[in-house]
Formats: sequence, C-alpha cells, structure tokens
Amino acid sequence: MKLLHTSDWHLGRSLYGRKRYDEFGEFLNWLSQTIITEKIDVLLVAGDIFDTSTPSNKAQELYYQFLCKIANSCCRHVVIIGGNHDSPTFLNAPKDLLRVLNVHVVGAMTEQPEDEVITLCNKDDHPEVIICAVPYLRDKDIRNVEAGESIEDKNNKLIHGLKDHYAQVCQIAQTQRDDLSKTKPIPIIAMGHLFTAGGKTLDGDGVRELYVGSLAHVDESIFPKSIDYVALGHLHVPQCVGKKNHIRYSGSPIPMGFGEARQEKKVIIVDFEDTLNKDNIQINEMSIPCFQALEKIAGSQDKIYARLAQLKQADSSAWLEIEYTGKEVISNFRETLDELLLDTDIEIRRIKNKRMTDSVINAIYPDETLDDLDVNDVFQRCLERFDVPEEERDIITQAYLEIIKSLNEDDVNAE
Repeated sequence: MKLLHTSDWHLGRSLYGRKRYDEFGEFLNWLSQTIITEKIDVLLVAGDIFDTSTPSNKAQELYYQFLCKIANSCCRHVVIIGGNHDSPTFLNAPKDLLRVLNVHVVGAMTEQPEDEVITLCNKDDHPEVIICAVPYLRDKDIRNVEAGESIEDKNNKLIHGLKDHYAQVCQIAQTQRDDLSKTKPIPIIAMGHLFTAGGKTLDGDGVRELYVGSLAHVDESIFPKSIDYVALGHLHVPQCVGKKNHIRYSGSPIPMGFGEARQEKKVIIVDFEDTLNKDNIQINEMSIPCFQALEKIAGSQDKIYARLAQLKQADSSAWLEIEYTGKEVISNFRETLDELLLDTDIEIRRIKNKRMTDSVINAIYPDETLDDLDVNDVFQRCLERFDVPEEERDIITQAYLEIIKSLNEDDVNAE
C-alpha cells in the first residue's frame, strides 16, 4: 500500500495582487499524474486546502475537478482535514456527497472522537489502514478559559488539550486495529495541522502563529507510539519533527511568497509492506516542479539593473520582488524599472524602496514607523512629501478614496 502526503495548497492565494490559478492548476495536474505513475492507493491532504474561509469560484472549481479526476484513478481513497485557513463548515458541507467518491473530509474537531477515525479498505473490501484524521484544533476546542489564569496556565492547557485529543483518537484506532489485525498487520496513520516545537519557517511564507500570545508549540511526544506515520500540515518547509523520520511536514506545493522562492517543494510517498516495523517503512520525498519562477533582488541600483539584464538575456518569465537599499532617494524608480523590462515576460510584483519609504514617513514625524500609519495616513504623507498644491489635493484625495472603496467592495468570489 502506498500513500502520498501533501498539505497547504492554499488554493486561491494571490501574490501582491497577481492571481495564481495557472500555478495551482499545473500543480494539481502534476499531482494527479504522479498518483497514477506512482500507483498511489491513498492521498492524504493535511489542511489549508484553501487560502481563505471564503474561497473564490475558481479555487473551488480547481478543488472539485481534481477530486473527480482522482476518483477515477488508481487512488482508492482521499482523506482531507481542515487547516487554520479553512472554513470547517465550508469543507464539511459536501462531505456526504464526496464520500460516494471515497473522499473523506474532517473539517473540524468532531463531537465524538471516533468520528475522526477512518478505516480504509482495499479493493477486496478488506481493512488495510486506519487513519486518525485530526483536523486543526482551535483554542476553544481544547481549552476551557478560566478567570485569572496565567500565560503559563494557558500554554499548559493547550498542550494537554492537544495531547489528550490525540491520545483519545489513537486509542480508538488501536482498539480497532487489535480487532482487525487477525491475519495481516494494519498501520495507523495520524494526520494533523499544528505547529511543532523547533519547526522551520521562512520569512514571508504566511505561516500564522496558531494560538495567539502562546508558546504552545508541541513536540513529537504528543503522538502516541502506536502511530506508524504522522502526516502534518501548517509549516511550508518539508521537514521531520524531532528527528523522527515517520513524523513529517510535506510543506506547501508552490512558494507562497518570495521568502520561499529558492526552496525545493516536495510531496511525501510512504510505502507500507507487510511489516509495521517503522524502520522498514519506505518514506521517500518527491520534488515538485517549479511552475512559476520567483526571485527576490535586493541591493544598490547598479546591482538591481545588472541582475535584470541577466534575466532579460536568459529570456526569463520570473516574478520579482525588488528591494532598493541604496543611499540615494530615487523618486522614479518604478518607471525606470518598467522601461527596462518592456517587451519581456518578467513581472515586478513588489518594489520595496526603503529610502523613499523612510523619506515619506519621516517627512513630518521622524519617530513614526509604517506600522503606526494606515493607508490614508501614508497617502497624506505622500501628498506632503511631494509638495502637491493644496488646490489639487481634494480631487486627488477623492479619486484615491474611490479606488480604496472599490477595492474593499469587490466581490471576492467573482472571477
């Protein structure tokens, strides 16, 4: 039996306003082909299927088209758990219909722990694996709030709540395995969406702290020893937990930001033989192709221009984040860069002009930082910084406010 572990698709995520549906579509096509090529029996998706709780129509279309394609492949079962980005009710709404396609969805912690234990059968309808499909556990699911409790009390309750829940679910799975494993050993696979202690993250990867204000990063000890493999989601860097080869994050399939631009993306393939000895379980990483090149360029004006010339020479189609760190203030930096990249497929998704930003913010209030200001404050600083005449400010400000209003009122589900 072969399983494929993936997570953190974040369908619908954009990059500084640029839609990424082509990338998501190419990844899902690659994944479906990989499932066929590798003869995968079970697909595990460990949370954060969508980037928001109200995914767009296009993101939903990609999701359901993929599941329909997989239902007609060699893959007998798909198990999906909710992540912190997902809406539990949205994921759970079609779960009865999806079960007809052998797609099992657990969007949130269930009222009964046994509902998170899923026994999957082989083509002969014999049990072959037990899945502890534990979704993202929200604070309110696992901790009772008490007046006057300290941060340490809160942390301890969160950790104990996580550990107790996994213990309950895995005990149910162990009992089922004892009843079923008469002739052939049956593996127990646990799933989860959480932040483990020592987990690696990257700048700009969008990974959120799960329990605000807490230090509740659990370690591998919360997973009972009866588990043969743990498929985790939430962290975007592929990694093992606590040097345990069988407890893993698969990471995100595409770079979620420029901080992940140079990171190799992977899925995990787990091959179980007749033995349940963890040392004999074959666990292999498979690299995911890069569907859209991202590159971050930082430095002086000359360094940035030189790198752009190299990319043009290579006929690149990369998306760029450019950070100017030179000493001189360049007011027309964006226009100059756009001219350099005319007639190329290179796109600049973000420009960080540190000198200009500091100049605008500190024009009147030297002690302010960008975090102290909202978008309207920054716009007013720009008007003042560039000495826009008073008689022109009203009409420019009105146009600006209309643009902001339009952006805020856009139908996020319309594509």
